[in-house]
Amino acid sequence: MWSRRDWITTVGQAALGAALAPRVDARAAAGPTFCLFSKHVPDVAWKDLAAVVKDAGFDGVDLTVRAKGHVLPERAAADLPRAVEAITSRGATVPMVTTDLTSAQSPHARPLLETAARSGVRYFKPGYWLYSASNDVRAQVAAAGEAIEGLAALARDCGIEMGVHNHAGYIGAALWEIAPAMDRLDARWAGYYFDPRHAVAEGGGGAWKAATRLVMPRLKMVALKDFYWRKTDKGWVIEDCPLGDGQVDWTWFGARLREARFSGPISMHLEYETGGSTAEERTRHAVDAARRDLAFARNVLA
Repeated sequence: MWSRRDWITTVGQAALGAALAPRVDARAAAGPTFCLFSKHVPDVAWKDLAAVVKDAGFDGVDLTVRAKGHVLPERAAADLPRAVEAITSRGATVPMVTTDLTSAQSPHARPLLETAARSGVRYFKPGYWLYSASNDVRAQVAAAGEAIEGLAALARDCGIEMGVHNHAGYIGAALWEIAPAMDRLDARWAGYYFDPRHAVAEGGGGAWKAATRLVMPRLKMVALKDFYWRKTDKGWVIEDCPLGDGQVDWTWFGARLREARFSGPISMHLEYETGGSTAEERTRHAVDAARRDLAFARNVLA
C-alpha cells in the first residue's frame, strides 16, 4: 500500500506544486472531475465557492442541497439555479449535488431534481435509510430498495442520474443489500456513489475489494476520505484522517478506476478535524487540508 509518507518522500513537498501542475491539468481534462464537498466550507458564499475550490486545485463543487446546506431543499427551485450560475460563471463546475432525499414522495424531490437537471447538474446523491430496532432486517432492506426504485424512476423523469452512497451504519453500507434492487434499474439513471473509506470500515479484509468490483459497471461518483482503527481504553474506534494516512489501499483502488476509465465526479471529504476558532480560520484550514489531500488523490487516482 502506498502511504502519504511514501509519496511525500518520493516527490518532495517543496517541488509538489510546480512538478504536478501541468500533469494535473491534463489529467483532469480527460479523466474524473475532482470536486470539493461544500459541506466543509459552509461559510463560503455561492459567489466565492468557485474561487475557493479553484485556488485549492479542484475542478468543481459537490454542492449541498439539504437542510443546513448551501441551498435549502425547499428553496431549490428558486435558489439552485442562482447558486449554480454563481459557481459556473466563475469557472468551476457543479457536476453533482448532495441531497437528503429518501423518497420520491418527498414534496421537495421533484422540484429539486428537475431544477438540478435544468441547471446542468448531471448527478445527485440521495439520503440514507436507517436500520430500525426491528429484528426484521430483510423487511427494512426491502423497503429501502423500494425507495431507491422510486427515486430512480423520478430521476429518469427529471433527467438526472442518481448515485447511492454506501455509508457505514446505514442500509447499503454492505452493498450486497441494495445490489438486487439496483440490478433491476436502468443503469443510465441509477448507480453507485462509492466510498472506499466506508467500504473498508465495513469489509476491511477482502469484502471491500469485492464491493469495488461490484459497483464498477454502474459507478456514478466517488467519495474520498480515509480512516484507521485506533485502540482506546474503551475499545477500538474509527479515527478519520488525511488521505494516505489510513487503511484504504488507494493504489489498488486507483488501478480499478483507471481500468474502468471512470470519468465522473470525485468528491473530496474532510471528516477529520482541520481546526480553526473562527469561521474564516475554519475555512482556511479546511481548504489547506483539501489541497493537500487533492494532491495525493490526483497522484494515485487520476
